[in-house]
Amino acid sequence: MTQEIATIDWTAPWLSHWRARGEVLAQAVKRGLSCAQALSQMAQKTPECPVRFVPQSTLPPAQAYEAFIFATQQVPTRDGLHDFFNGLCWLHFPQTKQRLNQLQAAQIAHSGIAPVRGPARDALTVFDENAALLQAPDVLWDALVRKDWHALFGPMRSLWQEARLQLFGHALLEKLVQPRTAITAHVFRVQCNADAPDSQGDWDNWLAAHLQADALANKPFAHLPVLGVPGWWPANEVAGFYDDTSVFRRPRLTTT
Repeated sequence: MTQEIATIDWTAPWLSHWRARGEVLAQAVKRGLSCAQALSQMAQKTPECPVRFVPQSTLPPAQAYEAFIFATQQVPTRDGLHDFFNGLCWLHFPQTKQRLNQLQAAQIAHSGIAPVRGPARDALTVFDENAALLQAPDVLWDALVRKDWHALFGPMRSLWQEARLQLFGHALLEKLVQPRTAITAHVFRVQCNADAPDSQGDWDNWLAAHLQADALANKPFAHLPVLGVPGWWPANEVAGFYDDTSVFRRPRLTTT
C-alpha cells in the first residue's frame, strides 16, 4: 500500500481538488496506518462525513457491500488505491456519496443481487466509479455530447477556461495514477444555481438533491478522454493528438 500511495502525483491537474486532504491521508498511510484507519481519523474531523471506515473483514460474507453501508454507516475498506480514493470521495462529497448509497440500497432491496445489474443499478455504479462532473457553457456541453472533438478542442478550446471540471469516480482516479490517453470518464453535467457560491459544498448539495436512479438509468452521460482537457496533459498541445480515433471516437451513426 505504501508503494502504491507513493506513485500518486498530487501535482496532476485532475487532483487539484483532492490534494489537500489526499496528501494528509497519504502521509498517514506512509506512517503505517491502514487505509481504513487513516480515513476514519480524518472522517472524525469532518463533521459532514456520515460514515466511518472499517476493515474489509467487517463485511459479512453474505451481505451486499452497499446494503451493509446503508445499514451500519460503515464502509468496508481494503488497503489499496481503489478504496483509498473511494474514502477520499466520501470526505469530499459526503451528501452525494450518501445519496448514491441510498439509491443503491433501494435497488438491492427491490430487486436483490442478480448476476447482471439492472439499468438503474448499473448506472449508479458507473457514476460512483467513473463519473466526472462538468459545469460548462451550453455550446461546450453540446459539442461534447456530439463527440465533435475538432470543435471541442479546436475553435472552442478557450471556452474550457469558462468550464469547471472535477473528477468524481474513485476507479477513474485510481486509473489516472498511471495516466493513459485512452482513460475516459462518464461526464455528468452539473447545473447549479448561478447565484450560489461556486464551492465544493454547493456541488455536493446540488448533486445530492438531483441524483435519481431512473434519470441515471437513461444514461445522461457524455464521454470524455480526460487527458484531452486543455491544460491537463502537455501532449494535447501537439498537433495530431486528437486524431487518434481509437480514443477520440466518432459518434455512432444512427439509422432510421
